[in-house]
Amino acid sequence: MKYIYSIIKGDYLQRTRSYAFLVTLAVTVYVAYLFVPLPTAQYTTLHVPGYRGAFNSAWVGYVSAMLTTIMLSLYGFFLINTGIKKDIDTEVGLIIATTPVTNLCYLLSKMLSNFLVLFTITGCTFVVSIVMFFVRGSGYPFIISNFIIPYILFAMPALFFVSALAIAAEVFLRDKLILQCVAFIFFFGSIIGGVKNMPNTNQAVVMDVFGVKTLTNSIRGQINTQYHANVQDVSMGFIFSKHKTNHIFVWNGVKFSNVFLLSRLLWFVWGLLIVYISSFFFHRFDFKQASSRKKKKKTELSESTYDVIYKEPATINLSKLPKLVPDYGIIPFIKTELLLLIRKGSKWLWLVIAGVWVAMIFVPLDIAYGILLPIIWFLQVTRWSELATKEKANQLHYFTYSSYKPLQRMLPAQILAGVILAIVLALPVIVRCGFTADGYAVFNIISGALFIVLLAVCLGIVSGGKKLYEILFFMITYLLVEKGFIADYMGAVPHDSHTVYIAIMLALNVCLAVTGFTVRNYQARHL
Repeated sequence: MKYIYSIIKGDYLQRTRSYAFLVTLAVTVYVAYLFVPLPTAQYTTLHVPGYRGAFNSAWVGYVSAMLTTIMLSLYGFFLINTGIKKDIDTEVGLIIATTPVTNLCYLLSKMLSNFLVLFTITGCTFVVSIVMFFVRGSGYPFIISNFIIPYILFAMPALFFVSALAIAAEVFLRDKLILQCVAFIFFFGSIIGGVKNMPNTNQAVVMDVFGVKTLTNSIRGQINTQYHANVQDVSMGFIFSKHKTNHIFVWNGVKFSNVFLLSRLLWFVWGLLIVYISSFFFHRFDFKQASSRKKKKKTELSESTYDVIYKEPATINLSKLPKLVPDYGIIPFIKTELLLLIRKGSKWLWLVIAGVWVAMIFVPLDIAYGILLPIIWFLQVTRWSELATKEKANQLHYFTYSSYKPLQRMLPAQILAGVILAIVLALPVIVRCGFTADGYAVFNIISGALFIVLLAVCLGIVSGGKKLYEILFFMITYLLVEKGFIADYMGAVPHDSHTVYIAIMLALNVCLAVTGFTVRNYQARHL
């Protein structure tokens, strides 16, 4: 037991002291503030056509808890899905492998650490939701149970299950981070979409890990009963549009059924079961098992080396070697960085990327521009996140920082390589916008490509790691696909003033570039 406690404590402290955790916490607190919008706001978080809920304790508490559950489950996965990888990179896992800790105990401790990290963020949103009740409340009494109950019944089971999924993803997809993210996004979407389309049965209640259907059914049922209406569409999330509201109704919370309460317990059980099954496939930090092909190649290489050393000794003729020609230009660096970007990750992922690239040629332009292009760029998140961090991660920064003009050659080459990759992936949309003489869209796409690469470089240099960029880029991509204008870095969402939008993006790009170069210059001088 003492080993488990030590692993949980160490892992939790390491995570909560990182830049990624602090940024995720800050973003979550700000989003929790947005969960309860002003009546005059241009967005809603729970939309019922023609109706609006009064800001009483039940409305603020349940809506905040539900949105926290959904949002934190979605991007919280990207915060916690590298717990085992950290032990591999720091070689702490080799020490753990020599201890009496079993695979199940180790994975269980990691899962509990994941859950505690998400629980900490949830606790902060819980406090913010109470504060927002007093800020936005309309004279209704404060009932603390309307805040505690939904956070316990909605958030805790869902976050516990997501914590277990993060462990399973690391066990079965150890070095395939992008596949972990894609698999979780598909799982998340299938749960949300599948439960939404299911009829109102006990099976739908049990399958709804987030509890969305239970909450929306309660609100829908009260409106239809109170106003003799036939409301069917109850939408949750940040909906950026103005809706006419005719009625303000007072909703007093959900009356939970026994089936729902049992389902919340079952999701805890499912999480433990996932960790238990994963323990049988856990590698326990033993990476010496090679395939027969690798063994054969290694054997052949050893034999050839033996022949060279012992059987065929030869002298090196320096005159036959190619003449050394120094090249102080930036082109070789760009070629090298492009090769590193292309060769990183699984080759099978390039088939998916190629499929999305071809689809952008044939699908309607608004879908290609507003959905497929952000997705195909997000699939490069693990490549761009390492543009400016791979040297320090591989202990090469001592060499690169002291090389000839690193700020004039190496860093610009990394940025240009990332931008070139982004533009090549966006070529179908760029060409189609060019055929329609939409120069504004072409400029915005190129500016967006520069923005996401500069964001990766700047955050990587400042934070010293890649996790911060991966989490933030996922949030931006999610909001952009949902047509959130605040996250539109590529002009895919209509704006009131084109000039103002272009000026904002240019200012952001300049700010990111200046920050990245300034911090890297300081790091190179104080190595």
